[in-house]
Amino acid sequence: MHAKPSATPKGGGILRQPTSVWATAFAAVVAFMGIGLVDPILPAIAANLDASPSQVSLLFTSYFLITAVAMLVTGWVSSRIGGRRTLLIGLAIVVAFAALAGTSGTVGQLVGFRAGWGLGNALFVATALAVIVGAASGGAGGDPEGAGDRPPAKGKRGAESAIILYEAALGIGISLGPLAGALLGDMNWRFPFFGTAALMAVGFLLIATLLKPTPKPAEKTRLSAPIRALAHGGLSTTAFTALFYNYAFFTILAFTPFVLGMSAHGIGLVFFGWGVMVALASVFGAPVLQRRIGTVRVMYLALGLLIVFQLGLAFLGHGGIIACTVLSGIPIGLNNTAFTEAAMEVSDSPRPVASAGYNFVRWMGGALAPYIATRLAEEVDANLPYVVGAACCAVAIGILAVRRRHLEPLERVDIDHTFQDAPAAA
Repeated sequence: MHAKPSATPKGGGILRQPTSVWATAFAAVVAFMGIGLVDPILPAIAANLDASPSQVSLLFTSYFLITAVAMLVTGWVSSRIGGRRTLLIGLAIVVAFAALAGTSGTVGQLVGFRAGWGLGNALFVATALAVIVGAASGGAGGDPEGAGDRPPAKGKRGAESAIILYEAALGIGISLGPLAGALLGDMNWRFPFFGTAALMAVGFLLIATLLKPTPKPAEKTRLSAPIRALAHGGLSTTAFTALFYNYAFFTILAFTPFVLGMSAHGIGLVFFGWGVMVALASVFGAPVLQRRIGTVRVMYLALGLLIVFQLGLAFLGHGGIIACTVLSGIPIGLNNTAFTEAAMEVSDSPRPVASAGYNFVRWMGGALAPYIATRLAEEVDANLPYVVGAACCAVAIGILAVRRRHLEPLERVDIDHTFQDAPAAA
């Protein structure tokens, strides 16, 4: 049964959401905290486990590689057992592997446990976006599990607000993760992992009690559906552009802690400021710019800014590195919202299927960047990772330019939203 329109008030206000949306969003915040949680303690982990920066970077690589591959099965799973059960299984896996990560005796064990954590993260994150969008779009209750019908105009606006809420959860989680990692890691590098397990357990309880069972679709999602969805020109353009963008994104996130040369508290505060910029740009900056210049132009703008900040990280002094790290959160926040909305709107596939295919490709950038960046720094030059990151942003811009015609549906969505936002005639 579809949710009643009253579940999301007219206009799809971002703060006026059903309780189930807030419960899922809270769990999403904690899930995204796990991404940046290890940032402040990377040097401490390397020192305590006698590992090199490139070995420690595998904490990100294993996490995102498994997350990317597991994205291909999330729709298959959720269409058979329902979105709520998929969320709960994902959360349970994260709780277990986050706790196990805190018991690691070697860097190999820690990398392995982070891989298991990535599996749970994939099941949760992909389904959470679909559940939040479905619950907030005023009648897309079946959509999270793979229904093919798109919601009407008001549903689209509700979905847009829900995507912004989801990106806000991402920004808040990414900003709080380094702060929590610094505070807990200052006592012991193992504590941040145990803390994440405890918070995820709270998220599990909230979803178990506040999110009602979601209906299963009439047609189950095939395992091949996400790959087949990537045959769509618009979705493949968005996904592969996001792959190069995410390489630059995670070069900053995973490599910069080794460059800063600061304590866990210092690194945590720098990345807290970075995460705040991500959240503000996602929630407030991106929607305004999308309505003024369009989603695709927001991508161009953000990628151009990210090139500037990557080059600043490569060639400026210590103060410039701190400033560029924090300010890089602005284009990252803009792109996170723009790319997520593009993936949801440009494809003719059901949202969960489109999301799975898109995330499979884009998270590969997050898997490759940490290890390649640290190896480049160890073997060649410490500035080279950022130069490569800037080059990846340039490649992303080139993909957008060459395949612009595949993104024309986004321009129609932007026009539709602008029309809906226009003041009524007297």
